[in-house]
Amino acid sequence: MRLAQRRGMGYNKGDEGLSVQSAESGKGRCMELHELKLLTVEDEPQVRGMICDILREAGFRATAAAGSCAEARALFRQECPDCVLLDVMLPDGDGFELMRELRTVRDVPTLFLSARDADEDRLLGLGLGADDYIVKPFLPAELVLRVGAVLKRTYHAQLAKQEPDRLRLGDTEIDWESNTIRSPRGVQSLTAKERALLRCLAERRGKIVTVDELCRAGWGEDFFGYENTLMVHLRRLRAKIEPDPSHPRWLLTQRGLGYRLAEDDAL
Repeated sequence: MRLAQRRGMGYNKGDEGLSVQSAESGKGRCMELHELKLLTVEDEPQVRGMICDILREAGFRATAAAGSCAEARALFRQECPDCVLLDVMLPDGDGFELMRELRTVRDVPTLFLSARDADEDRLLGLGLGADDYIVKPFLPAELVLRVGAVLKRTYHAQLAKQEPDRLRLGDTEIDWESNTIRSPRGVQSLTAKERALLRCLAERRGKIVTVDELCRAGWGEDFFGYENTLMVHLRRLRAKIEPDPSHPRWLLTQRGLGYRLAEDDAL
């Protein structure tokens, strides 16, 4: 199955900027749109991997993938996803029936991703209550935008009290909405990975965040082997937020443990 090339996608990762209460998060913690859990059900391994890669590159942290109805049922109960991306043609059943079955367990938004482009198939999927029906091949940007639109539409009513839109580190201010850093040195942009890592540290400001936790925030559950890449991203992040990156005031290394974002009174 050929998907559209991922170059020139024309979307800005991390632009959604919506904080919601996840269906399974509980405890009243405000969550980012990109923290919602996604489950992709696709029988072709190459396509399945590409879809997950697109979503991760767009900033979605928690993505799970299944290649059959049986795997999807198990992961649905285990992972409690907030949204399902579902192929219609599966080796042990069809996506239409699987959607009906999953929704008897939990009613979460569902998008069909299918090569079946006949009007009757699209109408059947939408008529069964699907939130969208995307025909393959599709542009990666289209997938990201349509998944984001469904998530915003579904979870908008569950908006919790928003976390601060800005983070202050001395005379440096991080604006989460625009992904920008303002300091006496000027205005700089945050990449999607830098934003995810800094947000993870900010949510636990003053406390140690382990390397594994940071890798999970930046690369999802398949984070093994990214430790060196993490160090590169944190070094670049320090260059943007620290007055003197070689003697950091804010992003501190806790040797053998992880990293910590210092509080004002900790200086």
